[in-house]
Amino acid sequence: MNVTRGFTGRPRVDNPGLPPGQYDAGDDWPVLSAEVTPDLAPADWTFRVDGLVAEERTWDWERVRELPRSVYEGDIHCVTSWSKFGVRFGGVSLDVFLDAVRPDAAATHAVAYSHTGYTANLPLADLRGGRAWIAFTYDGEPLPAEHGGPARLLVPHLYFWKSAKWIAGLRILDHDEPGFWERNGYHARGNPWQEQRYSGD
Repeated sequence: MNVTRGFTGRPRVDNPGLPPGQYDAGDDWPVLSAEVTPDLAPADWTFRVDGLVAEERTWDWERVRELPRSVYEGDIHCVTSWSKFGVRFGGVSLDVFLDAVRPDAAATHAVAYSHTGYTANLPLADLRGGRAWIAFTYDGEPLPAEHGGPARLLVPHLYFWKSAKWIAGLRILDHDEPGFWERNGYHARGNPWQEQRYSGD
């Protein structure tokens, strides 16, 4: 994992808005990656939803940018103990994509996969109801490559490793299938408020 300075070793600040074991990163936004940042131009980016759906679909950059926009304003929490308050991401609600493909009634989970090959598993319920986005702006500017640009998955109510950078697609399943970090000892779901950091938490 490549990381920038400042994401470990700080004491937790006593703040009721912080999940257990977290500290406020303030203006910092540490860069963490399991992989090398790809050189991925918007023109080469695509997003696909397949698996247990009525109609598999792929969107390119131009088509995604034509979809109805929405904004997430709130907080994000990393399993490495930092939290960042008052972030603002812009993009398209994942509900728009899921409504277009119509998941099967038996569908329960999804595997998010990146253009780099990274994967993360998620209950489908955590991606519905205005809780997740395909985000391509941060603070009104294009999302930087080191933070997942041109577009990343955003699931802010879970630890941030679930918000896959350089998102390429979702595979809809009728079972849970562990992703990269989950196969390496991390929790299957990753709820910050329950400190679901590692398997068994």
